[in-house]
Amino acid sequence: MRLRTHLDTRFLSARDAVELVRRDGLAPTLSGIARCIEEDFRRWPDFDKSARMASHSRDGVIELMPVADGQRYSFKYVNGHPRNTRFGLPTVMAFGVLADVATGAPTLLSELTLTTALRTAATSVVAARRLARPDSRVMALIGNGAQSEFQALAFHHLLGIDTVRLYDVDRQATAKLVRNLTGTALRVVVCQNAAEAVRGADIVTTLTADKTNATILHADMLAPGQHINAVGGDCPGKTELAADVLRAGRVFVEYEPQTRTEGDLQQMPPDFAVTELWQVLTGAAAGRQNPDEITVFDSVGFALEDFSALRHLQEAAQRHGIGQPLDLIPTPDDPKDLFGTLAPDGPGACCVTLAPQPETQHAA
Repeated sequence: MRLRTHLDTRFLSARDAVELVRRDGLAPTLSGIARCIEEDFRRWPDFDKSARMASHSRDGVIELMPVADGQRYSFKYVNGHPRNTRFGLPTVMAFGVLADVATGAPTLLSELTLTTALRTAATSVVAARRLARPDSRVMALIGNGAQSEFQALAFHHLLGIDTVRLYDVDRQATAKLVRNLTGTALRVVVCQNAAEAVRGADIVTTLTADKTNATILHADMLAPGQHINAVGGDCPGKTELAADVLRAGRVFVEYEPQTRTEGDLQQMPPDFAVTELWQVLTGAAAGRQNPDEITVFDSVGFALEDFSALRHLQEAAQRHGIGQPLDLIPTPDDPKDLFGTLAPDGPGACCVTLAPQPETQHAA
C-alpha cells in the first residue's frame, strides 16, 4: 500500500514578513540576513550560479534570479519600473521560492519586496565591513526612495554610522526619509546637491531609481579613503557613476559576468580589473589595503543574496510559527494518477464534470 506524502509549502505574506521584523526587531533582522549572506558567499563554489534572466520593456524590467546549492534551490521574481509611483505601485516588487533540490518540492513561497530592501542593505554592510575604513562614521545617501531607510539604518546599527548626509532631486523623497529617521540616533543633514552630500562623507551610497545612464558621482567629487557603495545601477543602460570614479580606486562586485552587463562596470572595457566579493570574504583577495584608498562596491544584486534572505525567513517563520500552509502542489494518493484529482471524490477535488457534453446542434 502506497503512503500518501503531504507536501508542506509554507506561505509568507507581506504581512507575515512585517510581523517577523517586528518580532525580532529591525537591527537583529538585518544582522541575521547579513550573517546568512556572508556564510553563503564564503561557500561560493558550492553554488550553481548564473546571471539573472531579464525581460526589458520601455517602462522597466522583469527578472528571474535563480541559484542553487546541493540541497536547496531558490529563485526570485522581481521588477524595476521607475514610473510605478505614478500609479500608486512600488518601483520594485518581488516574491521568491525556496525548494528542496532532492525532490524539487517547493518548501517556501514568500514575499520579497520588503525583504529585498533588507537583503540589499545587509549586503552593502557585508561589503563595507571589508572595504570601508573601520572608523567610518558619516555616510552620504544620494537617492532617498523606498530602500534608503534600510541602507541608513543598516549602516547605523551594523557599522556604527552616526551621521547621514541626504540628497535627492525629489525633495519630497528626502522629506519622507527625514521623517522616517526621526527618533533614531542618526544625525540627519539635508544637502542641496550631490557634491555637498559627498563632502565630508566616509561612505557614499548611491541609490537612484531612474533607468538611465546617469552620472551621480564624478571623480573630482571624491576624497581619499572614501568607500563608494553604488547600489542603483542594476540593469543595462542604467548607471550612476562616471567612468573616472571606477578608475579612481579598486572595484569590487558580486558576480562579475552579471555586473559587466548590468552595473556601472558596463561602461568599462572587458579587461578592466575587478574583484568578486566572495574572494575578499574568504581571504583569497585583499579588501581595503590602506586608509587613503578609494574603494567601489558596484552592487547590482545577485540571486545568492535572495537565497540567503529566504533561508533566514524560513528559519524565523518556523521559530515564530508564522506563515500558512499553502496547497500549491497536488498530492494524489497515486503520484502517477494526476488525472484522478479531477474525480468528484479525489484528493483536492475540483468538481470538474468528466462526462462528455452533448454536441451543439447546428442549423442545416
